[in-house]
Amino acid sequence: MLCLSGINNGFAQQPQQNIPTSTAHDNSASQPMQNSAGSNVNPVVSSTIDNPVKPEAVPQSSENPYGLKALWKAGDIVSRITLLVLAIMSVGSWYVIVAKIVVQNRVTRAGKEVREKQFWQQNTLKKGTESLGSNSSYRYISENGIDALMHYEGSLQETIDLYSWVSMALHRALDTIQGQLQGGLAFLGTVGSTAPFVGLFGTVWGIHHALTAISIAGQATLDKVAGPVGEALIMTAIGLATAVPAVLGYNFLVRRNKVIMDQTRNFAADVQTVLLGGNLNNKKVISE
Repeated sequence: MLCLSGINNGFAQQPQQNIPTSTAHDNSASQPMQNSAGSNVNPVVSSTIDNPVKPEAVPQSSENPYGLKALWKAGDIVSRITLLVLAIMSVGSWYVIVAKIVVQNRVTRAGKEVREKQFWQQNTLKKGTESLGSNSSYRYISENGIDALMHYEGSLQETIDLYSWVSMALHRALDTIQGQLQGGLAFLGTVGSTAPFVGLFGTVWGIHHALTAISIAGQATLDKVAGPVGEALIMTAIGLATAVPAVLGYNFLVRRNKVIMDQTRNFAADVQTVLLGGNLNNKKVISE
């Protein structure tokens, strides 16, 4: 009996001794998991706390909200038409200025060619005329005088004396050259006198449009008023920028035209003197 009880006590104690072993094993197994879990979580949390994520900065637009582009976008049909009219005036005036300077330079070069080719040293007026360029204004004057002298015939033309007939031909040639020089100057004068008022009209209309929009919105602060009003004043600046070159170009071209026409008139008078020469029946000056 004692042996059996001892054996039973031995079997009864074995589970009690194994329980702490398994518990220790479980604790040892769970400890690394906690440590590993802790090692995976704690650095992220600490780094997030130490270095918080900053929100991305929203890029600000560098475009001027009250510039000329904004005026075109926000403007109504009247404002846009006003801008187009001013643009056409500006482009047209610059085109006229450049074109007239080119014409003036061509006539001036023709006058220099007369001296370089020694026009008045030729044997006949016809040879002197042929020595000039085909597009020369001075050649055009001389050819008209020669044609008038050579074709002075017919019953109606005989009623006019030769002097008046040749003079009219030379004056018509001068009028043609003067028309080429003065073409477009009226446009410059119109732009110079009306462009400031067109710009002023655009400014008044823009201010009216801006104040109406502000009154409807009910916001009358300085930033809400100054921007649209300053935007409307651009029209006046554009009008002045269009008018000033037109006025300066007009005065410059008119002054140069006067000098050039004086030179061409002197040449025409000399041609007339050579053609007539005091003898109304003498045509040897144009013969070869």
